Amino acid sequence: MPDQARHDAPDDAHAPLRARWTQALEAARAAPGAPSHPDPVPYADNLLARYQEPQRRYHTLTHLTAVLDHIDVLERTFEEAGTPVPDLALVRLAAWFHDAVYAPDRSENEERSARLAERALSEAGVSPEGTAEVARLVRLTVTHAPGPDDLAGQVLCDADLAILAAPQDTYAAYTAAVREEYAFVPEDAFRQGRADVLRQLLDLPRLFWTPYGTERWEEAARANIAAELERLRSPL
Repeated sequence: MPDQARHDAPDDAHAPLRARWTQALEAARAAPGAPSHPDPVPYADNLLARYQEPQRRYHTLTHLTAVLDHIDVLERTFEEAGTPVPDLALVRLAAWFHDAVYAPDRSENEERSARLAERALSEAGVSPEGTAEVARLVRLTVTHAPGPDDLAGQVLCDADLAILAAPQDTYAAYTAAVREEYAFVPEDAFRQGRADVLRQLLDLPRLFWTPYGTERWEEAARANIAAELERLRSPL
């Protein structure tokens, strides 16, 4: 994976994200600290470059950071409640990869991202089982419908969809960024497609699966979605 993209010298502005990547990768490796493991930094830089591609407006480093932050929040709530926590190192790696491949005009981004994870993590020293789990989690972001016993999937899906429960100004910035990513789609077609997606979300029995997500995000997310749907119905 690192050889597939050219990288400039590490940017100090991205040092915190590189550290988060390195911590997650080291925790997930089959033999932590093994001298044969490749340097984590080139893998981080490859992913950082991907999240800064010019076609992205929402699926950027800001989104990646927010997902990682929400995973941290959910981890703390599990610990405070005394709930057994899944292997969140793998969940964090899945967060890094879940939008690693992103082209707004393609429908198989999650599958391509999962395959990238499979190639990169097996090379980077993660066990076959761990690599398969990360790829499974990435593919789960197609539907955001984890099973009732899939705690790792619940954490990733809730963290990814937490933007739906954001304050109104943040939600408005999110919807504007999504529209910019689909600037090539005519307005009427975009409104119809976006409304279809939002109605599918509202039809789900639940948007969030963790106790924290259910309590703190579900109601606000549904209110934001309903308000956006109403705006999409309004004439320009």
